[in-house]
Amino acid sequence: MAMTAVARETVFALRRQIAKIEGTLPERLAAPAAAPFDADVNTDLTIVRRGIAAALPDAFLPVGVERLDAALSGGLPKAALSEIHGTQTRDAGAVAGFALSLTSLILKQTPGLPVLWIGTSEIFREAGFPYARGLHASFGIEPEQLLFSEAPRLVEALWVAEEAARMTALAAVILEIRGNPQRLDLTATRRLHARAQAAGRPVFLLRQAAEPEPTAAPVRLIVTSAPAVPRDTIAGPLAGSIGRPAFTLTIGKSRTALPGQFTLEWNPDECAFDERAGDERAGDEGAGGERNRPKNPVPVVSLSGGGKGPAPASGAVLAFPAVGSPISPAARDQPSRPQRTAHLGPRRAG
Repeated sequence: MAMTAVARETVFALRRQIAKIEGTLPERLAAPAAAPFDADVNTDLTIVRRGIAAALPDAFLPVGVERLDAALSGGLPKAALSEIHGTQTRDAGAVAGFALSLTSLILKQTPGLPVLWIGTSEIFREAGFPYARGLHASFGIEPEQLLFSEAPRLVEALWVAEEAARMTALAAVILEIRGNPQRLDLTATRRLHARAQAAGRPVFLLRQAAEPEPTAAPVRLIVTSAPAVPRDTIAGPLAGSIGRPAFTLTIGKSRTALPGQFTLEWNPDECAFDERAGDERAGDEGAGGERNRPKNPVPVVSLSGGGKGPAPASGAVLAFPAVGSPISPAARDQPSRPQRTAHLGPRRAG
């Protein structure tokens, strides 16, 4: 514990020194806080980078989780390049899902403006495109609000991203890149960041299966999938069910926050994030195995109009008639399974 505290204080001191060299001292790393512009208005101001004295709270996109927003000094910057990082190929779905969740939050604040998603043919062939019906059902996004630009090579994708980042007719720009290509260097990310600042629009850089490297993004979030907890019902957790999609979010880089880790759940009904409590576990991952799985003493079904509780358990369900029961002539004349044409044809792969 002592070594951890010493290491944290060392990082804290280094960040203060870097802020002084850049010409700014972030509010979270300095004391006391800066005074507001207007003494009559109680406005919380946060210094975000060199060249900008202060930024109002509406310059950030709140994630909706109090601890995470506090760690990020209000949320993700709207007029900046933000990096959403996936370390492995299997994290591509989690990274894209988290980006779609942020897109849903952005479209709430800028209704009527679309979001442009840019990628190369390689990344779309590897990870695929979002499902149109799932966009509305899971994120409240209409298909026409999400535009896609598929470029044959990375150089074309970067050009499209730079041109789109300066457009105020877009609510946000998403650039999805796989691996660590040489063309996506510090200079390229600086251009994206500068154009996002000029347009006042966020640009999200999705890094799929890539190693961390220097970029101009003020914030880097490392996203992986988290185990889902059982679904909550009126009778408690439903055993064997799958609850809301969850993400493990790690602050890998931030100019105003120390590293931290959070487990977030996306609520598709309210289109909002919730932070999972530390004592919640998924399935049987905790100590004790089967003992941690929720038990359902009664069948959990929807209540009827005049009912006062769950329906009683149903009887035995048999695939064949019981012993001694008569068999109808129609059932006797049915061909056996090997004689059916549908069973003689090839099965669908997968």
